[in-house]
Amino acid sequence: MRFAIICVGVVVALFGLLFTLQGIGVVGGSPMSNTTTWTVLGPIIALIGVALAVGGWRTRRN
Repeated sequence: MRFAIICVGVVVALFGLLFTLQGIGVVGGSPMSNTTTWTVLGPIIALIGVALAVGGWRTRRN
């Protein structure tokens, strides 16, 4: 279960990074490109993913 939480956290963080890059226009070809909404939401999603991965990493093994 711990491994799954870490993996989900990493995937969410990567999606947040992708959304941020699309929002600022680095990655094009999407309706999300050059959109302020994704420029703001992307880093928030990435931080949630990092927190989830770190939280999964820090849990104790039983």
